[in-house]
Amino acid sequence: MKSPLLALPGAVPAEGPDEGVAAHYGTIFGEQRALAEGRGFVDLSHRGVVTVTGEDRLSWLHLLLTQHVSALPPGQAADALILSPNGHVEHALYLVDDGTTVWAHVEPGTQQALIAYLESMKFFYRVEVADATAEFAVVHLPAGSTAAADGAAAVRELPYGRDLFLPREGLADAVAAFGPAAGVWAYEALRIEGHRPRLGFETDHRTIPHEVDWLETAVHLQKGCYRGQETVARVHNLGRPPRRLVFLHLDGTEEKLPPHGTEIRVAGQDRPVGFVTSSARHHELGPVALALVKRNTPVDAVLLADTVPGTQDVIVPA
Repeated sequence: MKSPLLALPGAVPAEGPDEGVAAHYGTIFGEQRALAEGRGFVDLSHRGVVTVTGEDRLSWLHLLLTQHVSALPPGQAADALILSPNGHVEHALYLVDDGTTVWAHVEPGTQQALIAYLESMKFFYRVEVADATAEFAVVHLPAGSTAAADGAAAVRELPYGRDLFLPREGLADAVAAFGPAAGVWAYEALRIEGHRPRLGFETDHRTIPHEVDWLETAVHLQKGCYRGQETVARVHNLGRPPRRLVFLHLDGTEEKLPPHGTEIRVAGQDRPVGFVTSSARHHELGPVALALVKRNTPVDAVLLADTVPGTQDVIVPA
């Protein structure tokens, strides 16, 4: 779905998973600085929007999600996952309940598969699931923003900002008061700096929540009764995840930025130990990346992303 905000001055369309919104508006580092200072907004209108209504919505979702949501207060944001029977991550939901409706945004193009799964699990519960992507768009305001959220159908308050669910009709007029526009390149650079995993980037078909630090934000370890819970409990209590997410400070003398999927090796060794999941040029830190590496990779080892060396910051302990 192509955003009307691509008509803003300087907008350069993003490609790949973020197609449909702007990668940047001509000042890549300036946009990052504005967001870091609490100014401006990010167009995330390419993300899928799913709503769940009905009096059983929270108790029903509580049975399906990794997060404790049965008594979620109105207005309180929550991140949650849906796992496979073997505990692998299948969906990531960023949700809030407004008292009558659960609003969730998800990765672009994943809402159809999510809705199909939710519909298959309705049984006798009094719930209605809908794809609201055509009617509502997600816009992100950074932490510290003083912009009013007037007109938003729902708001997710987060440590790193606010996610607004705004009517797609009239979106350009709605964001006019939010300050300068920032593209998804700026948003991604700050996401990487904040060590926040993203489905399809930091995950593959065998990712379990422990590997990417989702135990801290999207999994409630004191609840059960959800698909994949046995794997979560077993690895948390008895084992160790086979891989771990790391933050990489990359060598700034290299011109190229290693893309998603680039093999990671320990300097001086030939065998790959992992792969780059996301990378960006940060306005203060220079080139940075997130990578998923084998758990036993030495934490003090210099890693090579193809030919680009980088040092690690530990996110998930070895």
